[in-house]
Amino acid sequence: MLDFPALAALSAVLRSGSFEAAAARLGVTPSAVSQRVRGLEERVGAVLVLRGLPARATAAGERLLRHADDVAALEQALAADLPGVPAQRPTLRLAVNADSLATWFLPALSGLDMLFEIEIDDQDHSDQWLRRGAVAAAVTARADPVQGCDSRPLGALPYSAVANPAFRDRWFGGGITADALTRAPSLRYDSRDRLQADWAATECGMAVDLPCHRLASSEGFRQAALLGLGWGMAPLPMVAEDLRAGRLVALSARGLDTPLFWQVSRLSARALAPLTAAVRTAAKGWRSADEALQ
Repeated sequence: MLDFPALAALSAVLRSGSFEAAAARLGVTPSAVSQRVRGLEERVGAVLVLRGLPARATAAGERLLRHADDVAALEQALAADLPGVPAQRPTLRLAVNADSLATWFLPALSGLDMLFEIEIDDQDHSDQWLRRGAVAAAVTARADPVQGCDSRPLGALPYSAVANPAFRDRWFGGGITADALTRAPSLRYDSRDRLQADWAATECGMAVDLPCHRLASSEGFRQAALLGLGWGMAPLPMVAEDLRAGRLVALSARGLDTPLFWQVSRLSARALAPLTAAVRTAAKGWRSADEALQ
């Protein structure tokens, strides 16, 4: 069995960024923190912390940090059944795609007596955080459960190709054609964002080379569309009011739906049951993009 004070020291170092700050948090000396972490490294036979400012986790350290968080979550669940058991508020590390975080995900966290560290990654890649053992749960586009995890469907987040009216009239006055799309600036979250290309290929029946602005911010994406910087695929929950008010227009009645799944580590599943229930409730009620655009 691993030494819990050593796990607490590792967690404090990685979360505070230094041995000195960890010592202040734990009420011990920096030397004591260093000894605990070094002893843990000797026990597991791997370097856990990359010493520097800030201190950073190695892959092994990241996995042990997750283990410490799992233990804290299990102890909180145990304390709910046995009030005499002392428990600290657990910190949960989650991987979530930016559009979910900007639209429906945060309300699921309110009212839960937990602390959260949220890693933002594309829905097609957020499962990698689970594969590394770095997070307890993730919102992902992958339906097949990662090894050691349960997968629950959340429904499909609907997207629409949007632009401001003046941009539409300037670039797409003759309709949505492959030629127009090769000239009109598009918006792209990052190099892995395929939504615009996928929609354009479906709309035109062929792959289209899209000129693009790149900006890794969901709200910045919306603002760029409002300002006429380009067109892009926006989650309908984010732009529904803009569409109703006419500040943005849908370029086509054809939308795009992105199925999402909640994957959670089986070891943590019971302790995270309240979070799982809240996430699934927050994701209810989406209509398909095509239905919403009628």
